[in-house]
Amino acid sequence: MKKYILLLLISFQGLLAQVQFEAKVSRNTLGLNERLRVDFIMNVDGDNFVQPNFEGFRVIAGPSQQISQSWINGRSSFEKIYSYFLLPLQKGNLVIRQAVIEFNGQLYKTAPVRVTVTNPVQQQADPNDPSAPQISADNNIYLVADISKTNPYINEPITVVYKLYFSYNIGISNWRELDKPKYNDFWSQNIDIKQLVAEEGMFKGQRYRFVTLRKTVLYPQKSGKLRIEPLALDIDVQLPTNRRDMFGRVLITEGNKRVSAGTKTINVKALPEAGKPEGFTGAVGNFDFKVTPTKTNLKNGESLDLVVSVSGKGNLKLFDLPKPVAPNALEMYDAVHKEGVNTGLSGMTGKISDTYTIVPQYKGKYPIKPMQFSYFDLSSGTYKTISSNEILINVLDGPAVTNAVASNTGANKNKIEKSEQFKFIKLKTKLEPLQRQDFFGSLWYYVLLFLPFIALPIVVLLRRRKEALAGDVTGNRIRMNNRLAKKYLSEAKKQINNKEPFYVALEKAMHNFLKAKLHIETSEMSKDNIQELLLSRNANPEVVADFIALTENCELARYAPASSTSIQNDFDKAVLIISELEKQI
Repeated sequence: MKKYILLLLISFQGLLAQVQFEAKVSRNTLGLNERLRVDFIMNVDGDNFVQPNFEGFRVIAGPSQQISQSWINGRSSFEKIYSYFLLPLQKGNLVIRQAVIEFNGQLYKTAPVRVTVTNPVQQQADPNDPSAPQISADNNIYLVADISKTNPYINEPITVVYKLYFSYNIGISNWRELDKPKYNDFWSQNIDIKQLVAEEGMFKGQRYRFVTLRKTVLYPQKSGKLRIEPLALDIDVQLPTNRRDMFGRVLITEGNKRVSAGTKTINVKALPEAGKPEGFTGAVGNFDFKVTPTKTNLKNGESLDLVVSVSGKGNLKLFDLPKPVAPNALEMYDAVHKEGVNTGLSGMTGKISDTYTIVPQYKGKYPIKPMQFSYFDLSSGTYKTISSNEILINVLDGPAVTNAVASNTGANKNKIEKSEQFKFIKLKTKLEPLQRQDFFGSLWYYVLLFLPFIALPIVVLLRRRKEALAGDVTGNRIRMNNRLAKKYLSEAKKQINNKEPFYVALEKAMHNFLKAKLHIETSEMSKDNIQELLLSRNANPEVVADFIALTENCELARYAPASSTSIQNDFDKAVLIISELEKQI
């Protein structure tokens, strides 16, 4: 009896110690476009798993490891699985070779498995199939820069539209700009997109969803090959998995994807030299040109506005308008420039104008010569010129023009053609009888009667204003510094022949100008602080640099030899710089 029990124990231990290690495939025959799942199953916890080389296949997922252990009716079971998903690379009979594990110092191998790969088969994707490949963002998201034209002329508008394409089975949420596009040698204008809207469209022969992220209008400013640096984004994506939750819903994984639109090259053509007009200033497009006076007949002391305008479609902000030529008898002031331009995907449209105020000085008729405006017409590829009509300004009254005329006899005589400077003596008089009026009830009576009541509130207001001015410490300091700046600038002009007093006065004038405009004290007048404050007030950097250089020159010039010419130049430069800063800040 004991021998039977011993034999049973030995055989039971042998069963427990028996190791099973095998390879199983999801199918033995599959198409070239189908996936194969391979499981390496063992009933012991083996170590040092060595996978086969999967010759003829590409591993698209794995290895994934699963371990399960159970105890049922006093019996225990153990299972460990290594799983792979394979994609066949060729047709024919392929072999999945042996895998190896180690257990209790011994090596165990699986038997080779033969698989037949046939032609591709038409199949319907099953989201519940665990062997289906995991969806990736690599081939499902694209950032594209659509360019309207890659070989434009100089100043011909082109558009760059950045679109983000993504497939229907993934989601996108947020994106961040890694690199912003750079438009070197282009004039650029971004077009606002109020709301991002997902649309449908075709891309690479397939239907995608897409979002338009950015729209930009570009005007190339030189010819040749110009590069547009790419836009790069980091995007948060949501990818579906092959797993479902307890309610049957597909589980989603979060990830991110970096995409770039790529560098684009634009071949810009130069405008043709043949037929280019002499007064051409770079206008490209289709335009209308007008020169319009507000009036042509005016009296002495009146003025008129001459409006030079260009309207149409083209690079309206990138060229200069022609300037009118008027006789010396018409005083013409600097133009006031106005722009009413809208920029859309097709380029700029609208109107620009220069308005000149003209004041006549003498009586007479004065012509304003015809003006010409030239532009390059993109539709015909030729230059076109528009000419305005001559404008005749008729001044009805005022002083006449005086001309010096030399006689033929050699004697120089001045002839006054017509003048109203001296008027004739009046020969007729209009006498009025002298009337005496009593003071009581007269105009002066009532003026003096009500004068105290009128003057009292005025005196009160003036006194309050005086007290307010006296209490305005900062305002008083600014006004005092303004007066000192003007005083020392005038003193410098008087001392222009005396070097040292001139530069002392000039330096004080510039310092007091700074105190008045920047509200600073002498202790705060360092070079860096002055430069920072002037630039913060939108002053021109070149004018700021000239101001600082001139103040340094005032300190050095007092102890260095200087000519009268250089002193005069420094004074003129100081007046010009102070005038420019006065306009800018």
